[in-house]
Amino acid sequence: MKNFTSVHDINNLDELVKQALELKSNPHAYKHLGQNKTIGLIFLNPSLRTRLSTQIAASNLGMSVIVMNMDKEGWALETGDGVVMNGTTVEHIREAAAVMGEYCDIIGVRAFPKLVDKEEDYSEDFFNKFIKYANVPIVSLESATLHPLQSLADVITITEERASNPKFANGRKPKVVLTWAPHIKAIPQAVANSCAEWMNVADVDFVITHPVGYELDTKFTGNATITNNQDEALKDADFVYVKNWSTYTEYGKVICNDPSWMLTNEKLKITNDAQVMHCLPVRRGVELSDEILDGPKSLVLKQANNRTWAAQAVIKQMLEGLVK
Repeated sequence: MKNFTSVHDINNLDELVKQALELKSNPHAYKHLGQNKTIGLIFLNPSLRTRLSTQIAASNLGMSVIVMNMDKEGWALETGDGVVMNGTTVEHIREAAAVMGEYCDIIGVRAFPKLVDKEEDYSEDFFNKFIKYANVPIVSLESATLHPLQSLADVITITEERASNPKFANGRKPKVVLTWAPHIKAIPQAVANSCAEWMNVADVDFVITHPVGYELDTKFTGNATITNNQDEALKDADFVYVKNWSTYTEYGKVICNDPSWMLTNEKLKITNDAQVMHCLPVRRGVELSDEILDGPKSLVLKQANNRTWAAQAVIKQMLEGLVK
């Protein structure tokens, strides 16, 4: 695996999930792979789970880990080509990424969208330039449009639950519902896009539900069933993934904040005893009710735990590629 930016960078999802679960049962089995290797984790935006889980994953593989919060510790980066840098930017991404590539064997990068210019954000210009100039394997720790490590962890979580629950006996596919939730501010579409992209590859029946106007880019939703009727979507669901996102068509806008879309135990009654997922952080009482988060149907902590094994499986494959 050269780079990891989306589901399209992996050869076999089932095999990657299997490797992640094997690493979960024996975290230090491949510690030799990362000896004398360095990973740099570069954050242009805040992080809790992504930073800690990826740092632990790399350490489990024997790597040295460097963490840099560029928004606080680095120079302001210029990404435009042919720009005369007589403004607020101090260093060009050409030099910054190239230097990081000299120092590190693998680089993880996290950079949120500005939610101002859809064309700029969805071009993934920042990530593409980082890949071009760093010249080492790049792991997306969340980009303007996708969050692949989160989605891999979500597939791992569903796989575990599916294996241990008798209702999935005889190979019955689980029904997974991605439901929009209210929020107090504009949130990127990255997690929702990524969830759709990965669930379309996974062995599940996938449904997306959201208010009118919150349609996602069809490039990511693919063959998913899409409805504006949340109750219709929740019927017979096995897993409900709760996530807010701002509008894609009226880019970055909040055009509806209907509190009735928040998931509650009452709404879960029409599901097939569904378990509830969320990537975290979550705004309690806005996106998701306390009764669900603190109740037996919540998988949010298991998802967070599986972030480590998702990252470790990806980095392991990258390290194996470096050896060849």
